[in-house]
Amino acid sequence: MVGKVSERVLLREGKKTALCASRHLVATLAKRASWSVHVTLVLALADTHPQPRSREDRQCDYMKRDDQVLALRLQSEATRDRLVQSAKDRDRALARNGHAEVPLPVADIQPEEAAASTIDGTDPSKVIVIHPGSQNLRIGFASDALPKTIPMTVAAKFPQTESEMHEALPRRQFEAKTAEQQYGEEWSKKYQKMSNDLKVEMRANKRKVLPNSKELVVNYNRRTEPEKIPKHNDPQEIDWTDVNSLEDPDSAASCFVGNAAQRIPDDSDPKFKLWWPIQQGVLNEDDYTTAEHLYDDFETLLDKAIRQELGLTSTSSWKNYSCVFVIPDLYDKKYVEQVLKSCMTWFEFSRICFIQESMAATFGAGYTQACVVDVGAQKTSIACVEDGLCIEDSRINLKYGGYDVTDTFLKMMLFDNFPYQEINLRRRYDFLLAEELKIKHCTMSQADISVQLYQFHLRAPNQPTYKYQFKTYDEVILAPMGFYDPAIFDNSTKLRGRRKLIDRSYNAYDPTSSPLSSPIPNGFPSNPTDPNLATPMKEKAQPFSHLSRGDLNGTPGGSAAASPAPEGASTPVPPAFHFSANGNTGSPAPNGPNALPNGASPAPPAGMFVDSAARSARSLAAERDAVLPVAPLDIAILTSINNAARGDDKRLRDFLGSIMVVGGGSKTPLFTQTLEEKLRARRPDLFDRILVSRSARDMDEQVVVWKGASVFTKLPANDSWITPFEFERLGARVLHHKVLWAW
Repeated sequence: MVGKVSERVLLREGKKTALCASRHLVATLAKRASWSVHVTLVLALADTHPQPRSREDRQCDYMKRDDQVLALRLQSEATRDRLVQSAKDRDRALARNGHAEVPLPVADIQPEEAAASTIDGTDPSKVIVIHPGSQNLRIGFASDALPKTIPMTVAAKFPQTESEMHEALPRRQFEAKTAEQQYGEEWSKKYQKMSNDLKVEMRANKRKVLPNSKELVVNYNRRTEPEKIPKHNDPQEIDWTDVNSLEDPDSAASCFVGNAAQRIPDDSDPKFKLWWPIQQGVLNEDDYTTAEHLYDDFETLLDKAIRQELGLTSTSSWKNYSCVFVIPDLYDKKYVEQVLKSCMTWFEFSRICFIQESMAATFGAGYTQACVVDVGAQKTSIACVEDGLCIEDSRINLKYGGYDVTDTFLKMMLFDNFPYQEINLRRRYDFLLAEELKIKHCTMSQADISVQLYQFHLRAPNQPTYKYQFKTYDEVILAPMGFYDPAIFDNSTKLRGRRKLIDRSYNAYDPTSSPLSSPIPNGFPSNPTDPNLATPMKEKAQPFSHLSRGDLNGTPGGSAAASPAPEGASTPVPPAFHFSANGNTGSPAPNGPNALPNGASPAPPAGMFVDSAARSARSLAAERDAVLPVAPLDIAILTSINNAARGDDKRLRDFLGSIMVVGGGSKTPLFTQTLEEKLRARRPDLFDRILVSRSARDMDEQVVVWKGASVFTKLPANDSWITPFEFERLGARVLHHKVLWAW
């Protein structure tokens, strides 16, 4: 017996029928009537159905199912094909074992194992792992034990060399008479203060400190003269690059890369200039005039590295190789999209996947949870990794590294009358000499601080070799200690040319250049209303913000507000650490003659009472980009860990006990021990929980990230590979579905 249908159901069905008929009528007339008729008809239909549509009418599953997304559909089809193939292989193996009616028991094959056994291209010798950096490029096959390392530079013909175009480094006033005038009064006072603080600390540690050590060094270096060594008596003569050995000397596109580029004489004929596509961990927009030139040099460097270092001289064979590309934790979307385009169109790899540096470092060291501190040549990145993924709120990118130590070490030596006063890091042979001096003499051990006599040989092209002798005292430790007092570094040009050629990516992910601004115990930024302290992470949606409408590209803009303070802080908060546009640091409170009078209230920050809707996303982004991310290393690490723990005391202790230092800039003796002491001084309540270690298995710190990327390629299941077919259909949008983190 059919039940009685309620009037409500009949009314709803009637509405749906009328609505469908109306839609059909509009679609029919759309082919015949004019636009005015369309508007009139729609308005009439709206008057006849003023009630809101029901839930059934509003429901839509467009682009909400995996089978409607090409990348996910291809992935599921590939998985299904692998399972079918594995089943066929299993049946074939059973048939070979015998013809019994009852099949032999065989353990079930897991989907991941089946995928690994039949997937094409899992041979590690067919996978190229690429890790570009500001100073070095590491490239090799996934089957190699260690990568090939070459300088990340291209030498091309140019009317002037880099030493002729730019001012000398370290920066100084050559016409000044005194050292204070040469290097500036402010820097001289900072250097003197660091030297005095070191003496106090050494005396507190019961170490012997001679009162006239500095005078001995300065007087000796002032009097010493170089010794000329004839060419035939120099057993370590350098083989300089012959500029006539170019593959096509008549072509303007011919160039040298890597070590050959750095060994080109500065007085060569024709002249060559060194181009560095990546500086400060990002694309070098300052030295280039067009984005096409920048991208072309980057692709040329990778092209020649593959041909010369890996032996793949035939372009047609590259289609048989896959590529794993290592990108920064705080990456620029346009950089990743450009790399994807180059690998698919220029190199034509069979497939490519991306992995972040900190994630690769944990794979290389075998850690499941760690706070990775990657000290590179020109940047230091910090990120907490848990279960193979970077915690977004913990990523920090500081714009200093081993190169800043080299520059500051030479600056301190020149201040103390270093005998080779003409040294210039812009000259190629001087740069190589400076790196050699830093590696040999810089240390963080106070036990090694005393007046020491050293020597070096200056080998310049087309000139005799000169032997210099010099003395050092505290310069060898004060330069690397700049990691904990970065104001001693030269930060004047690190933001120059930023966003000159490549505009920023205006979308939900907004990797600003400032470190995290969450207030933590022990003095990291604690002013949540300061718009200059933007959080460099994936921007969180602000439901009540007018800025979320966005006026560029139709995408919502991110919020510049700082992250909330973590809970569970158990130590008092000292004065907050603040950033400024030029990288200088200081207390936010007024002091001395500029202090506010009693009872006076400080002026509100600029823009505090301005309508937020009146400020565009471009202006907010430019304001954040103007802040140089430079902060003491120990404070930055504690900030990263506090933001990763988010008030969970157990996670906080776990991350503090698993701090891993990697990168070539951390190879200074006693670097990890000094960092551990600094962190324990910041958090005495967790003294016994803090542990800083190098990478496991006694691996070279410079190759841990590359090694981790090669291990990543050998995982039994990896769904992040991007194929040319997917790139052809979806373009850069395929990254949203393929990368292992929130794109």
